[in-house]
Formats: sequence, C-alpha cells, structure tokens
Amino acid sequence: MLGGGQLGRMFTVAARTLGYRVIVLEPDLHSPAGQLADEHITAPYDDEAALTLFGQACNVVTTEFENIPAATLEFLTQFCPVRPSAYAVKMAQDRIVEKEFVRSCGLSPVPFAAIRQPEDIAAATVTYPAILKTARLGYDGKGQATVKSVAEAETAFAELGNVDCVLEQRVDLEREISVILARSTSGEVRCFPVAENEHRNGILHQTIVPARIDAQLAESAQAAATRMAEQLDFVGVMAVEFFVTRQGELLVNEMAPRTHNSGHYTLDACLTSQFEQQVRMVCELPFGDTRLLSPVIMVNLLGDVWHEAQPDWLAMLQSANTKLHLYGKREARPGRKMGHYCTLAPELDAAIAEAGHIFQSLQTVA
Repeated sequence: MLGGGQLGRMFTVAARTLGYRVIVLEPDLHSPAGQLADEHITAPYDDEAALTLFGQACNVVTTEFENIPAATLEFLTQFCPVRPSAYAVKMAQDRIVEKEFVRSCGLSPVPFAAIRQPEDIAAATVTYPAILKTARLGYDGKGQATVKSVAEAETAFAELGNVDCVLEQRVDLEREISVILARSTSGEVRCFPVAENEHRNGILHQTIVPARIDAQLAESAQAAATRMAEQLDFVGVMAVEFFVTRQGELLVNEMAPRTHNSGHYTLDACLTSQFEQQVRMVCELPFGDTRLLSPVIMVNLLGDVWHEAQPDWLAMLQSANTKLHLYGKREARPGRKMGHYCTLAPELDAAIAEAGHIFQSLQTVA
C-alpha cells in the first residue's frame, strides 16, 4: 500500500482479515495505516532505494490517494503489478486533464475554463459567481476560492501562486451524489448503491444511502462512472462525484482513483465493504456482493469536535445501531478527518434524525 492515511488503514484491516500480509510505504512514521501493517517502510515516495525494497517484497501494489507521483507507480511496475495504473492515477492529478477526459467520455463536466495565466480569466466564458481551483493538489476545500467577478478571480489567481487553475461555474445545485465502483482485471464492473453527500466548508459532512433520487438517475450515474472506468482501463476501486442540478442535469464533478470518504458507509451497511472489494480487485479475487443491507448515514468526525480533549463518546456508544470508526491519528486539528460513524435504521428518515442527534451531542462543549 502506497500511502498511510485512513483509507490505507481500512484497506490494511480488510487485507489482513483475508489473510494477506501488508507493507505500507509512507513518509509519516506514525501513519494510521502503518500502525496496523505487517511492515511500515518510512520513506518519501520518490526514494528509489526504498521503492526497490518495497517492490521486491510485494506481489501487487495499490494506492490510497491520487497524489502519489506517476513516476513512482511506473518505477514499481518493474517488480510487480500496480493497480490502478500510473495512467489512471495521473488522469486524476490535474483538474484540467481530468475535465477534458470527462468530455472525451461523452459526459458533461461542470462548465469550466482552464486558467494558466492572468489573461485567461478575462477571456473565460464562465459566468459569475464561480470557483477558482488549483489544477493540482487541493482537497477538502483547500486550494480554491469563490469569486464574484473577473477582478476577484485575478486577485485569487495571484493569491494561489499563479499556478494552473480551473475556473468553474457555479451551478444551480439540487444535490451531490457519488458512485463507488470496482473493476476487475477482466473488465467486469460492480457498483455500490449511489450515495448522496452533504458538505460543510468544502469538506464532506455526511453521506446518505440510499440517495434520495429516482432509479433512472441512479442508473445514469452508475453508467457514467462505469464508462469512465472502462476508458481508463481501471483496476481497483474508484469513486466519481456528480452534481445534480435543479434542471435535472447530471454533471461530473471529479473522480478519485481509490476508495473514497463517501464509501465508508459500506463498512457497516453493505455485504462487502469498499476496502474488501479493493483487496479483491487488486488480488484478482471474485467480486464481493455490493448489496445494501440497511439505510445508513455516515458522518465525518473532524478535529473540530475534539475541543480540548477526546469527545465524550457515550451518547454514540449508547446507540446500538451506530458504529464508530476512529483512525488512530495522534493530533486533532480543525478540518482534519479523525474518524466517522455510521448510523443504521430500517427507515432512512429515522437514521438521519438519530445521526444528527448524535452529532449535535458531540458538538456540545462540556
């Protein structure tokens, strides 16, 4: 596993449960995944000596986030299969490249303009308000700014360091949804149930499953995500996020060539989790069943709810149908994902109400 964050940690648990040994390569000595791995190689992702040691010891390599250098993935192919491929990961590392790829699949991205120099802003056909995002890096609201005019966009571009950006048009949004899918080495695809996502301050707050959309729209989203995976010749688990407009349009927001925050609900509410499915795909095992067993709400736990110490988990643990997952991170900071919980109930509205009550209790400072 390249990367030692919480996604790598949950993959490691799934892999070891199935009897595999896991080696994590990650620069952070105290990484969440490294804590649970059989071996943790603490080294940068471009350290060829460490990569050689890692590659020689592995039967297959996978990743937990998309910003692993493509050159690293290419280097490791001399030792063993790398899934997903460097090509697939590279397509998701630059928003300009990603959006052009979406168009090449015959799908619609959010209307945008590529901004590589200040002059591109005035020439852009995007209407305001809009969002300026760095083309590379940036996640959970980082590396982006909401702008209301050309002048504001020019100022934001300078503040972001004059790096390549995309200027995205704000859409008349009804809701956000995501599709988590798995694709095998033979090209077969299985999708998990479509999730509905609610964000706060650019960070995913909660995921509602099943999404409150009609069956036809759900099928369209799964078909669009499948088309993208096929065009990438993707192997593993990937996520595609969509915007649903009030006019009924389905727009591709972004893709992630890995397991995804909005797929955490699968740990408790599906017959197979997204992490077990990733193990199955990269190790060429049969698909696990993706059936949803219960309506579920997944709520992210950010460092904000830690206040001065650990939250009082009693209210959550008294809920027999709520499952807590903490990531083993040493330091809580505002905006940092420290864990999540899943609340299940026979009826979706009941799950939403209970999950909200629990979150409200965690926000209360003693």
